[in-house]
Amino acid sequence: MTAAPVRLELLGAPRPDGPRRGRIVTPHGSFDTPAFMPVATAAAMKGLTPEQVRATGTQCILNNAFHLMLRPGHRRVEALGGVHRFMRWDGPILTDSGGFQAFSMSAINRLNEDGVSFRSFIDGSVVHLGPESSMEVQQSLGADIAMAFDDCPQGVSESDSADHHARLVEAKDRSLRWLTRCIAAHTREDQALFGIVQGGTDLALRRASVDATCAHDLPGFAIGGVAVGEGPRAIEEVVRFTAPLLPSDKPRYLMGVGYPADIIMAVESGVDMFDCVLPTRNGRNGFAFTLHGSLRLRNAIHADDPRPIEEGCDCPTCGGGFSRAYLRHLLLAGEMLGPTLVSWHNLRLYQRLLLDIRRAIDEDAWLDLRGRWARTTHRADPSNDPTEQPDD
Repeated sequence: MTAAPVRLELLGAPRPDGPRRGRIVTPHGSFDTPAFMPVATAAAMKGLTPEQVRATGTQCILNNAFHLMLRPGHRRVEALGGVHRFMRWDGPILTDSGGFQAFSMSAINRLNEDGVSFRSFIDGSVVHLGPESSMEVQQSLGADIAMAFDDCPQGVSESDSADHHARLVEAKDRSLRWLTRCIAAHTREDQALFGIVQGGTDLALRRASVDATCAHDLPGFAIGGVAVGEGPRAIEEVVRFTAPLLPSDKPRYLMGVGYPADIIMAVESGVDMFDCVLPTRNGRNGFAFTLHGSLRLRNAIHADDPRPIEEGCDCPTCGGGFSRAYLRHLLLAGEMLGPTLVSWHNLRLYQRLLLDIRRAIDEDAWLDLRGRWARTTHRADPSNDPTEQPDD
């Protein structure tokens, strides 16, 4: 049997639940876990160069297959040497399958057993994406980890609860059928395919999805269909229930969940990998995360403030002496440097959190970690810009 292209090396004995430390080895190097992957949807981290992203401590990033399929086209990226060479990132890359776009762009799609037909936001043309075409796109892009194409339903519904439950069952069953098709279509030996567990907030459906998804001997598994409309308590219940059910010797990935408080909770539940657009999307809107709480840098209170975003932060924004007053000026003046500097800080803040999490696991100092990060719990998303795309 051919060795898996991606594998988890745990530091310590495998355990079914609780925080765990490890390293995920890929064809483009390894990354430490628990790990946070910033989102570079269209093969770019908005406003930041690959060197700047690497300098934050980032080891692995995420691209989106749907967006790259539309522009510049996966075949073009393949002809130019694959996504690593195309964007000049030499570390591990994971590609999202496009399944989430079926949810986030639901007003302009048609969903059936064969996949999803979208009307392109670029030129209005009708584009189809299904299990086989998602595998084709992701294999052409050449990321280290490809995600199965899944059906991601809304977390809550204004319709009758029985109708919503039926939709959760449909999505869970369809995702399993699509997984079988993804496995058959995925032939690239230097790329790992991860399965995705669905089931919404129904724990019985989650367990059934885990059992059927993990019956396939895949290199890793993800918890999907969370943070899609349900509240933080429901997210926590699903994660704490589902994560320990996943194989203890494979990477566990929680998709699209990324507030610091949620990451800490999920690590406690045994999750290894995270991604979220929050650090950069919120940074572009002047919202900064800090160890002591969150800042809205556009607010007038910062107009004459000479302090950095966070005293003692080692990011280039804070360490470089850029003041809150200057950052506010850049943001209000529409200068590109403002979003770049705040995003740079936010990415470093997230990687500082993951460094601290790994240190707390190594030193068995989890209560100390929770105390240090107790005020970084803001979940309200300040980004109300209707021109923003659903991804970063």
